[in-house]
Amino acid sequence: MKNKPTFESKTISVVTKRLLPFLMLLYLIAYLDRSNISVAALQMNADLGLSAKMYGIGAGLFYITYIIFEIPSNIILTKVGARRWIARIMVTWGLVAIGMAFIKTANQLYTMRLLLGTAEAGFTPGIIYYLSQWFPSNSRAKAMSYFYIAAALASVIGLPLSGALLGLDGFFNFAGWRWLYLIEGVPALILGFVVLKYLPSGIEKARWLLEEQKKWLTEAIASETKSITSEKSLGWYAIFKDSNVWLLSLFWLLQAFGTIGITLFLPQILKGISGGSNMMVSLLSALPFLFACVFMYFNSKNSDFTGERRFHLGIPLLISGFLLISAIYMGTTVTFVFLTASIALNWAVTPVFWAVTTEYLSGGPVAAGSIALINAMANLAGATLPYLIGYLRDITGNYDYALWIVGIALISGGFLGISLGRKLSENRSAIKIMDHNNLLIENPEVKF
Repeated sequence: MKNKPTFESKTISVVTKRLLPFLMLLYLIAYLDRSNISVAALQMNADLGLSAKMYGIGAGLFYITYIIFEIPSNIILTKVGARRWIARIMVTWGLVAIGMAFIKTANQLYTMRLLLGTAEAGFTPGIIYYLSQWFPSNSRAKAMSYFYIAAALASVIGLPLSGALLGLDGFFNFAGWRWLYLIEGVPALILGFVVLKYLPSGIEKARWLLEEQKKWLTEAIASETKSITSEKSLGWYAIFKDSNVWLLSLFWLLQAFGTIGITLFLPQILKGISGGSNMMVSLLSALPFLFACVFMYFNSKNSDFTGERRFHLGIPLLISGFLLISAIYMGTTVTFVFLTASIALNWAVTPVFWAVTTEYLSGGPVAAGSIALINAMANLAGATLPYLIGYLRDITGNYDYALWIVGIALISGGFLGISLGRKLSENRSAIKIMDHNNLLIENPEVKF
């Protein structure tokens, strides 16, 4: 017999239905605009005369400015409000994404990728911070999984779509890869204005919540924030003094070797091992991300249900790394199966990671800045790895060494995740015990 929904579960259900589909759509568009260069490269590289190394530079430059402006952007978000700032981000990156359709030289590609990183900086950590202000910790991993499923769906939907748009090559004397950038950049521009109308600034502004629901949700979030926030007031620069924030950053960097490094080169890797048409390669490239959606959902759901974080964080990444290295030495079909499983397991840790992170961090500019720092550090992989992978491909003629580097990074991240999850869990337990004792001192008549 099914349990009757509680007041709390009904409230979370309302928030989930009203916010997550829209935020998923925004992130789907963001990830599409960021990564569609991987499919465009199937035509663009030849048209612009780009080597694999030059393509790697262009792909990686996005992350340079993304890193530089990540923390300032997220701190500004806490000052002006998520609704206005996210709208600004989307409008500016939409304009730049459309502008990608008109580049004619490698230097113009580099410039536009730098501008795209500047425009989009702060979007992902901003949304993560925004979600942490709406979902209590016991439902946060599942909420994060829905959000990141959108990124995987961007590949499931976007890669075949991008492959199909390449088929417009020559239509109105415009190259197929130019149509790809033009058509896929427009939704971000339009949705930026929709954000201003649809997205509430905070719980108190949500017209679709009852007053008692607003009260409970506000108190639940505030209670969790209080339990992990020091009583002294900290400036935003305190993020650089927390060793756990740096460890979280290191884990996210190692995990990003897979999500960024493999994603940006997957169509070209599969083109090399299958020799299929651009459309077939696009379809094959989408399949791993379909499994990633499934793995993320069940890994996060089970983590929330059991309350266990460390093994849900580390084990998938360990297996992912071993599969990726093993894929180098297999036949074509097994290689594709191993690549698919490796990518799916790599993505599976994402919502659990952000649940762990937002459970550890407090609210306000310190939390927003910390989330931005963690995300910015991970994007170092995006700034350096595409160039390295492209360079190794040019001098060796294959991606074997690159896959070894990514695989070792993922295995290292798996071990770190298990250790870090335990450390943060013990830290949180100690804080709860301290709060419990303080409550006893302040209220000696309270019984537990």
